[in-house]
Amino acid sequence: MQNIKFHTQTDCTHYADVPERFLGAVTPPIFQNSLFVYPTFEKFSRALKKNMQNYIYTRGKNPTVEICEQKIARLEKGESAKCFGSGMAAITSTILTFLRTGDHIVSIKNIYGPTYKFLSSFLPRFNVETSFISGSSIEELRRAIKQNTKIIYLESPTTFTFQLQNLSEIAELAKQKKIVTIIDNSWATPYFQNPLEIGINLIVHSCSKYLAGHSDVVAGAVIGKRDYIEQIFQSEFSLLGGILHPFEAWLLIRGLRTLPLRMERHFNNALKIAKFLENHPKVLKVNYPLLPSHPQYQLAKKQLKGGSGLFSFELKTDNITDNIKKIKKFVNSLRIFRLGVSWGGYESLVHPRAASMENGKPNKIQKAMGLSPYLIRLSVGLEDVEDLISDLEQALSQVNS
Repeated sequence: MQNIKFHTQTDCTHYADVPERFLGAVTPPIFQNSLFVYPTFEKFSRALKKNMQNYIYTRGKNPTVEICEQKIARLEKGESAKCFGSGMAAITSTILTFLRTGDHIVSIKNIYGPTYKFLSSFLPRFNVETSFISGSSIEELRRAIKQNTKIIYLESPTTFTFQLQNLSEIAELAKQKKIVTIIDNSWATPYFQNPLEIGINLIVHSCSKYLAGHSDVVAGAVIGKRDYIEQIFQSEFSLLGGILHPFEAWLLIRGLRTLPLRMERHFNNALKIAKFLENHPKVLKVNYPLLPSHPQYQLAKKQLKGGSGLFSFELKTDNITDNIKKIKKFVNSLRIFRLGVSWGGYESLVHPRAASMENGKPNKIQKAMGLSPYLIRLSVGLEDVEDLISDLEQALSQVNS
């Protein structure tokens, strides 16, 4: 069954599950042990020499985590995957694997905030420079590349603004220059976008989002060719120890089984709500790639098979003070949408950028990333879409025109 080609829903349900390995258990057990023992010197010695292929210590390889990794690799059309204890552990370990002192990175500007901080504040300690670009054109990227550029870091769509990069063009340029490409694919998930098939080298995920889907797991993953994943495993993964524990892996396996069903619901709900907001007299702009009004709609249709439940919008306003008052009134009037960070769970959330302002002004990272502090991000959940629209409608009615 492992080598048979199935549709995504079947892979999510069954791939890497081998009940006969575990006394016929239809759900794989949680191997909550720290180490694995061997009956002879010879077998122990052989295992140590091939530590990525054998169970030795759970900081390296664990049966429960392995099932999770095999499922994620299959979904992303990759040869191999490695799971981590958080999305940031996956992102930082993957980036560090391909860097040395004096190297250079080109990154999209509007990326996940902690990733931006890692690139802009942490890596310079080790004389690693990052050039941040909008990602709007291949010419801009070409100009940013230097002789010592080792990584191009992507996030498509981008955080909060939901702009896309042309992945096929970037992959071709990076291949010519022998530069490793890494993309955060948490927004689209492998259900709606498969960057490895386009030519991107490595995919990173915050599995806490849609892959797990129930707001009860913190996890990350990196997917790519087997030699890349082995390189990551033997260096930063093993040394830094940001591992995914067996119980969280088991929860993630459970979440993956319903990924296609959930993503279809997230997409349908989000598209209806985005259209509702776009036509609302108190809304200035909606940022959702699958809306025909999005400036990159044609590229979105080419690269994406659908969209997730995450997008942003802005209210109409006359001045800064008025905007903040309107945002506060709107979010405080919501009944179903809850204020919170993160996204991708079953529940609907709202995250106003204004909540991160300092003394009424954009903070340092907001300024550097060029993000409007007045963006309101919605993570549209799995609730009835009519109830969600009614909630948004009544909250908007509380906002003065």
